[in-house]
Amino acid sequence: MEKIKIVFMGTSEFACPILEGLIENYNVSLVVSQPDRKKDKKGNLIMTPTKELALKHNIEVFQPIKIKDDYDKVLQCNPDLIVTCAYGQIIDDKIINFPKYGCINVHGSLLPKLRGGAPIHWAIINGDKKTGITIMYMNSIMDGGDIIAQEEVEILDTDILDTLYEKMSYTGKKLLLETIPKIINKEVVRIKQDEKEVTFGYNIKKEQEKIDFNNKALDIHNLVRGLNSNPLAYAYLDGKRLKIYETIVLEEKSREPYGKIVRLEDDGIVVTTRDKLLKITEIKLEGKNKCRVEDYLNGIKKEELIGKILT
Repeated sequence: MEKIKIVFMGTSEFACPILEGLIENYNVSLVVSQPDRKKDKKGNLIMTPTKELALKHNIEVFQPIKIKDDYDKVLQCNPDLIVTCAYGQIIDDKIINFPKYGCINVHGSLLPKLRGGAPIHWAIINGDKKTGITIMYMNSIMDGGDIIAQEEVEILDTDILDTLYEKMSYTGKKLLLETIPKIINKEVVRIKQDEKEVTFGYNIKKEQEKIDFNNKALDIHNLVRGLNSNPLAYAYLDGKRLKIYETIVLEEKSREPYGKIVRLEDDGIVVTTRDKLLKITEIKLEGKNKCRVEDYLNGIKKEELIGKILT
């Protein structure tokens, strides 16, 4: 098979298995990542996951602030194929239309469902039972290009964002490596997306991370799952932010005000919602470390917690 030259554009941890697969099988001449922005406790910049992986394999990394204004380096590589995955910026048509075999994207949903930057979060938050990976040709519409290949991924009731991320990233790697030879050999059939079926999974906004106990217990539970472990759902307890990692929906109901702590169990704090009771089992209170609720309860006066309202 023709040994093609690939430029990879991706930033997050999700993109790393896809990049690894390309490195193992093709000539990846350049990795384009978002700029390093996160810092450690000492204030030092932390490399993006894809940058760290690329440098480990002695691959050049390019980190433009805005790729739409600074893309010459990509074109100078003269790639045969550009692969994008969780890059995080809009890509200019001059890049999309340049390579011999096109510019393709590995997207974390079954398009046209959940176009946007957080499709995996929203699949769980929405209570979906399945999602999947789509390999698509890129065009000027966000996640709107023709579909090349898709593979379904089951969402288990026990899945949280982290576990689904891992399953999907490895599915993406597998599907991409199956698809590239078909692209090279011109064996793919382009499938146009049905615009009537389009839904969106935009990036999570700060206000969407906050729990509203006026919602149903299952909806809150799915929000907690879909944001675990980044960025995390939260509520306020006595004015302090309480990040919530894990919950269990109980079958009991209550007429008490929404968000009220009605009882404590050995392993959880039981609160009211719009319908059923919800048990919170893993938390991180502002200024404290992440812990199981049973450990948290061992360090406080339990009777003072009963009747308080989570807001």
